[in-house]
Amino acid sequence: MSNVVHHINCGTMAPAVALGGRVTPARLVAHCLLVEGDRGLTLVDTGFGTADLAAPNNRLGRAFVMAMGASLDPAETAISQVRSIGHAPEDVTNVVLTHLDLDHAGGLGDFPNATVHVFGDELDAATRRRSVLEKNRYKSAQWAHQPKWLEHKVEGETWMGFDSVAVLDDDVLLIPLRGHTRGHCGIAVRRPSGGFYLHAGDAYFNHGEKEIPPTCPSGLAIFQTLMQLDKKARHANQDRIRTLNADHGDEITIFSAHDATEFDALVGTTD
Repeated sequence: MSNVVHHINCGTMAPAVALGGRVTPARLVAHCLLVEGDRGLTLVDTGFGTADLAAPNNRLGRAFVMAMGASLDPAETAISQVRSIGHAPEDVTNVVLTHLDLDHAGGLGDFPNATVHVFGDELDAATRRRSVLEKNRYKSAQWAHQPKWLEHKVEGETWMGFDSVAVLDDDVLLIPLRGHTRGHCGIAVRRPSGGFYLHAGDAYFNHGEKEIPPTCPSGLAIFQTLMQLDKKARHANQDRIRTLNADHGDEITIFSAHDATEFDALVGTTD
């Protein structure tokens, strides 16, 4: 399948409530994957895009930008990082999304020709926006260019005991991890050297949460509760991630979207 898997940060954030790391980590990232393979380039999540940086208060909201301390660095956009490794934006043929929150889908417009893979329940939630929380978390301007959506649903396939949906053969899989949003997924990406990466999206936020017993900074724990659509499902899926990490951590590298410690341990590796 893939020749190279790059770990890229498409949005550094410094939360205003961090208080030197005592409440939340002082630094959060938008951990995305850029996969070079025989199908062209595949992006897993997009972080913030160029249009977000051009008009952050309109696209992301002033409250979000200030509260999250988003750096909005043009060099961190996925399109800039695609170019930095010698590719053109048109080389990105597929984008696979954990979910459609504004800090995960902002770069979609930078790759208008790519097929965008998303769990059908998530696209429905983002377009219908049935709750106040969903009206705030989803920004339809980020997909106003009418992406080439390819909706997926569970049809009986499994991966490591989880429901799964093959996106690109059995090399890139959607792994439903509902709770944070109605259609939230993890993304399993086969590693050329063997095993898988599991991009867990926002199924958890801190590396301590995948350990037994779990730990999490108080501010992040509160934030996850405030942002959840289904508490029971979110907690159940965190339990399953902990079990997966304990039983298969030698063959499956699990990381979340925003944990800088996990990102720093993987950035620069090309597997």
